[in-house]
Amino acid sequence: MSKTELSNLLTLLEGSISVVHGKVELKDENRLRTNIHRLAEVSALESGIRQGLARYLTRLISLSLGIIPASIHELYIAIGRGDVPASFTVPAMNLRAISFDAAKAVFRAAIPTDATAIIFEIARSEMNYTDQRPAEYVTNILAAAIAEGYKGPVFIQGDHFQVSAKRFASDADSEIQAIRELIVEAIMAGFFNIDIDTSTMVDLSKLTIPEQQATNIELSSMFTAYIRSIEPENVTISVGGEIGEVGGHNSTEEELRAYMDGYNSKLEHLAPETVGISKISIQSGTSHGGVVLPDGSIAQVSVDFDTIRKLSNISRKDYGLGGAVQHGASTLPEGAFGEFVENQAVEIHLATNFMNMLFDHLPTELRNQIYEYLDKKHGSERKSGMTDEQFYYKVRKNSVGPFKKQLWDLSIEVKTEIGTIWEEQFKKLFELLKVGGTRRFTDQAIQLVPVLPDLDFYLGGEKLDEDTSDLAD
Repeated sequence: MSKTELSNLLTLLEGSISVVHGKVELKDENRLRTNIHRLAEVSALESGIRQGLARYLTRLISLSLGIIPASIHELYIAIGRGDVPASFTVPAMNLRAISFDAAKAVFRAAIPTDATAIIFEIARSEMNYTDQRPAEYVTNILAAAIAEGYKGPVFIQGDHFQVSAKRFASDADSEIQAIRELIVEAIMAGFFNIDIDTSTMVDLSKLTIPEQQATNIELSSMFTAYIRSIEPENVTISVGGEIGEVGGHNSTEEELRAYMDGYNSKLEHLAPETVGISKISIQSGTSHGGVVLPDGSIAQVSVDFDTIRKLSNISRKDYGLGGAVQHGASTLPEGAFGEFVENQAVEIHLATNFMNMLFDHLPTELRNQIYEYLDKKHGSERKSGMTDEQFYYKVRKNSVGPFKKQLWDLSIEVKTEIGTIWEEQFKKLFELLKVGGTRRFTDQAIQLVPVLPDLDFYLGGEKLDEDTSDLAD
């Protein structure tokens, strides 16, 4: 470790901590909370040794404060056994832009009601267009927890670690290796929850459902076995499977059973007595990001809650899982969120509406700069008859990475306004999803395991971007 670089970073924290023989000694927690954003900023905007040390140090500090990256696996299995009631739905939030500020808003909403059954996630595709690899994402989340005074488990998830059907068809070994490398990177960074999405390989041209799901089963069981072979000692990473792409036809009992029976059999063959998935993602009527009408409003989507309830019950009763997972739901009417709880969805993924709020409150000058960039760089994606509202809504995500610094440099007044709006939204969602008071359930089911960060990993440099334009968020 470079003593000079470490000393410079500690100076940013104004003497609030010291590091002695690789261990953090807390001097002034209030001063630390006031200054921790400086490490998050170095992590996001700088490079090299200083960036790596900022990420490593943030993780060390969080562990010293009892802020522990954790797996939600045991909570979901406890729900499957009936030891914990299926009386809440866990929100999994994709924080794409100014993730540090967004996560602060999450923690401010969660702390007063002891809501700990919440997940922070980012997809393989999002890592690319937001310019936010796993180590940076974890740093943003943990630094936010430190800033807001949160203590306890922090569930950080790799969402849609998805196989590209196109690349798999042309070079299966390379695509499999890319997912394996991403899994390693994510686990080393502190992701102890991973959704393996090989539903892109479901082949509906096959005659029988087991045949349709065969490649999905083979790949998801293989990746599960790989995760189990490298997960940290005493940590059982929560692995999720998926039986149908979001936006396709609604999932059926026959598909669920074909997948689970095939998956369990294949996993037992690959790695006997290996722990399998803890949840199953299904399709029940939504599409990622909503459907935008010409005036920029979002079309109302019908969700098949009967499917959610039926498949959740089967997944728990017959396979011991926590339940079914709903993707692409943040733009649904507020009245729908309570129905996910009533119909016992174990987890719901939320992203797009948080982006709506951000873009609605950006300074006009910056928003115009972003739109000019999108016109220039992504104009070829504008389809005939598409309005400006539809075009910018579709492609705006591609501006998050290129405008990362401008977003970090937003004034305190603008960030406060956006953060307050996000906080109110998170409060509302947490109330509707009934995650208040879930600390008693996470305390009951989950044994926190502090996993020390590997300095060599943080000093090893960032992985180069990959083409993920064909993957889901």
